[in-house]
Amino acid sequence: MNQPFVTAILPILNEANFIEKSLGAVLAQDYPADRLEILVVDGGSTDHTQTIVQNLFADRPHAHLLDNPKRIQSAALNIGIAAAQGDIIVRIDGHTVIDSDYISHCVAHLAEDGIDNVGGLMRPQGTTYVGRAVALAFTSVFGNGGSKFHYSERSQDVDTVYLGAYRKAVFAAIGGYDEDLPVNEDYELNYRLRQNGGRILLSPDLRSTYFARASLAALGRQFFRYGYWKVQMLRRHPSSMRWRQGVPPLFVFVVLVALLGAGLWPPALGLVAAALGVYLVVNLGVCLLNAPGHWTLLPVLPLIFATLHFSWGLGFWWGVLTAPFRALPKRSP
Repeated sequence: MNQPFVTAILPILNEANFIEKSLGAVLAQDYPADRLEILVVDGGSTDHTQTIVQNLFADRPHAHLLDNPKRIQSAALNIGIAAAQGDIIVRIDGHTVIDSDYISHCVAHLAEDGIDNVGGLMRPQGTTYVGRAVALAFTSVFGNGGSKFHYSERSQDVDTVYLGAYRKAVFAAIGGYDEDLPVNEDYELNYRLRQNGGRILLSPDLRSTYFARASLAALGRQFFRYGYWKVQMLRRHPSSMRWRQGVPPLFVFVVLVALLGAGLWPPALGLVAAALGVYLVVNLGVCLLNAPGHWTLLPVLPLIFATLHFSWGLGFWWGVLTAPFRALPKRSP
């Protein structure tokens, strides 16, 4: 009874292929079951997700399946926070399997370290040939953009973390997740938290496994959305932009402008060739550095990196072009 009551929230939609693993890992935590509430917030799954969840919840009185009419993650998290009985909120995704001591470590850090949010390392894993290459790309700074939760083994304050565990009082102070943002909602929340004087800790003893997208098409759609919604988030918080996030859009801008300008000034094709040539050399070099131990993935790895960068950059510029037609009112931190 001396341990805080914790609420774990899983926002999900059509996760029948993964939910038994991800939710099973939450049910298998070493944290006392009578001090752990589990809320699965479903956005109207049309597969067998809800049936699987209900079966797993059969013997857990503090486990509940909630509905999310808006379907998006930010709304699901807010529904979970509003219903939560816990003093600590731990976010967990349907594509992620947390280690058995994950929640215990979250509670310990929030109690001892004077922080407002704590998260840990994300270990990517693939279930297909392409998925394994995607997971390998995520471990490279060239692929993950320098996000420290992909690789750092050092405990440190950071801008944002993967998933995250918060005291519930944080949401009373800064508000919940922004429901105008279907993605990037965690980065936006953490930005407001830091603006409000909060601290975010990356701790390597918090470990989880993330199941990467299984195809190039799925990966492209994922990162196009990331780029598009990054623009919408920046409309709220322009100063949240980091230089590393601007590199893919800048590269795509140079290539697209040169291609469009080649009709009026043919030498612009030389600029396109030069830019793509430099990118290809860097891409192949990074692939060779990451290939030892993964040589079978080398044929597809350059395509993975290119998909990450071009999809994010194209999504970003599509967000810029469509921004005047999308109302996104400012909200106060």
